[in-house]
Amino acid sequence: MELSLTITGAAGPLPPVLLAHGLFGQGRNLGVIARALADTRQVIAVDMRNHGDSPWDPSHDYEAMAADLAGVIAAHGGRADVVGHSMGGKAAMWLALTRPQLVRRLVALDIAPVAYEHSQTGIIDALDATDLTGISSRSAADRALAAQLDDPGVRAFLLQSLDLKTQPPRWKMNLAALRAQMQQLTGWPDGGTRFTGPALFLHGGDSPYVGAEGKAAIPTLFPQAEIACIPGAGHWLHAEKPAEVAGRVATFVNG
Repeated sequence: MELSLTITGAAGPLPPVLLAHGLFGQGRNLGVIARALADTRQVIAVDMRNHGDSPWDPSHDYEAMAADLAGVIAAHGGRADVVGHSMGGKAAMWLALTRPQLVRRLVALDIAPVAYEHSQTGIIDALDATDLTGISSRSAADRALAAQLDDPGVRAFLLQSLDLKTQPPRWKMNLAALRAQMQQLTGWPDGGTRFTGPALFLHGGDSPYVGAEGKAAIPTLFPQAEIACIPGAGHWLHAEKPAEVAGRVATFVNG
């Protein structure tokens, strides 16, 4: 699958940095990291399949997403540093475990190589239940979505993926495919081999996503991994502590 890409910076002696966003997001969600790196590296931010401006497909498991990322890397020199958040972090991990020759350095943001018990189908239910007929502004869409979702931060994040150029507006996410593949998204595939290259796992101090089970699983698959905490940050640590996260990522991938 040919993903939608946003490329910044210029190619240099080091390989490009590939950025993979999380569930319900877009490539621009990792813009703070792209901007921190673009002066010294070529940065490729992708819209993952079934998100943003990338094509839709019924398949949305980690093998499919890793294959998409592998195609981008093959088209841009054959090797990359890969940075992924949440779902994108799992896709980046699976890429490193199944195609290690493509990955020089790996960064996973607030996610571990384990299966999670939670589901995000409640958000899909809320988006499906929101009537967007006649809505022409993001503020009006926010008011409509507020009837389904209380958290203004979550609404603001989701509304970045609302296409207001159509009438009624449409979500730039394949909600049917994401719903059907939710068990794969929250799970973790079997197989792969250990990735012995440098890896950085950054997690938010206020986030439950990288707990004891995750911290135990990381070194079994990524023996060179550094696990570090960003105090005071939750799951969207790059949005909550942008300077600190972008600085840590830049130092690691440029090392």
